[in-house]
Amino acid sequence: MLFTKTTINNKQLSLLSLGLLAAGSLLNAADGFVLFGDNVEKPAPEDKFVRPVTAPYFHEDSFVTTDIRAWYLNHEFGNDTLGGDVTVMALQVRIALTESLQLVAYKDGYTEFDDTAILGDNEGWNDIGAGIKWAFIQDWENNFHMAAGIGYEFALGDEEVLQDTNELRLWLSANKGFGRLHLGATVNAILSEDDSDGLAGNSDMFMLHLHADYYLTDWLSPEVEINGYFAQDDEGLAVSGVDAGSLGGCDDNDVYTIALGAELRPFCENSAIRVAYEKELNDDMSLFGSSWTVSAIYEF
Repeated sequence: MLFTKTTINNKQLSLLSLGLLAAGSLLNAADGFVLFGDNVEKPAPEDKFVRPVTAPYFHEDSFVTTDIRAWYLNHEFGNDTLGGDVTVMALQVRIALTESLQLVAYKDGYTEFDDTAILGDNEGWNDIGAGIKWAFIQDWENNFHMAAGIGYEFALGDEEVLQDTNELRLWLSANKGFGRLHLGATVNAILSEDDSDGLAGNSDMFMLHLHADYYLTDWLSPEVEINGYFAQDDEGLAVSGVDAGSLGGCDDNDVYTIALGAELRPFCENSAIRVAYEKELNDDMSLFGSSWTVSAIYEF
């Protein structure tokens, strides 16, 4: 796939998000789309989980759906040495191949660093990541679900924005509903293929993502998420790129964040706008600080 370096602005992203929501209002199907097989019945609205809002490249739930998700993330670097901020715009696609298998195109998009001490005002394309998810437990009677997945990130992005690395990704997720309360957890193992490549190298990572949401009304679900990033290499930069870029980190540079947000469903249950504010909990040096995430989702 060939990309030209055309600047993507916020107006274009807003139009894309509104387009997804308009599609949702027109295509409010009762059954979920499955590529190979019969469409599946969707759960009752109060039993449906809010899809993960933060850490979009890594936080994957246990459900097999067909959907499109547009993302806008803005990180304000909390460390005075780094300064500035980074903006990421991306589009994810998930396709239910069967009732238990899903194709996940989880990473792409465009990144722009603004007024940073290290990277200046660089901008460029992200790497491309995709994989397969297998939902091996789908207990709708008890609303308990588990899934495993494997993916690969291809070094097709620009090194100037901390991309251009190859990574193998393995993940395991679990979700449990208690009426209107929904809980989830995802663990990731990121195995770097480029320990010495890229702008500043890379490292193997272990990640933990926790999620809780509550179906408050037909149109509103508040949610909270906690994310942990744990570098596994004992040598490297004392800085982690977390989800802002592929950057080396060392095993004493763990990063923890907490996010508070909500999902709004102003049109129909198939489409939603999600927003969350995320803050780093520890003082380690990372490319995080604090961030806003805005996402629009439509499920077929």
